[in-house]
Amino acid sequence: MFFEGDPAHGVYLLYEGRANVFTANPEGKTLILKTALPGDVLGLNSVLAGTSHVVTVEVVQSCRFAFIAREDFLKFVKEHGDACLFFAQLLGRDCHSAYEVIRSTGDPVPKRLARFLMEYYANAHVRDGIFRATVALTRTAIAQRIGCTRETVSRTLSDFKRRRVAEFVGTALLVHDRAALESLAAN
Repeated sequence: MFFEGDPAHGVYLLYEGRANVFTANPEGKTLILKTALPGDVLGLNSVLAGTSHVVTVEVVQSCRFAFIAREDFLKFVKEHGDACLFFAQLLGRDCHSAYEVIRSTGDPVPKRLARFLMEYYANAHVRDGIFRATVALTRTAIAQRIGCTRETVSRTLSDFKRRRVAEFVGTALLVHDRAALESLAAN
């Protein structure tokens, strides 16, 4: 949708699909700050601050969105106090979420991965005591989301599988031991 450093010409209101919001360090290591979902407003921070985009937003699933030009958006926010409060709350939520991602990079990888997997099994289907959810992300994308390497994600997933906690079968996440996964996320 846009790249870090691009001028912020407006905001994007996501109606359908998903998009990754990420940043990269000078060496090119990528950190996914969040996966935008329907209802998210992308580019909000840069439009309000009057700066270029500080993140890159990449579509990961076919999206439908509305673009609102910066001038029109700022006029609307000035004229509607309730909308101003709403967008301030969205901005605060996004900021808090980014802080949590950054703060968690100091945690051990099994804890970060367990927390990530827990986000997905919240909407899982349960059959025969196994939680099943679809995670349409590569190991590389998961690594970028939790701030480690693809190899480390693969090794940690192999350990989870060996311990019968959780595993991937294709894009299906199978959580065999919910309590063990929650324990890993808490430690």
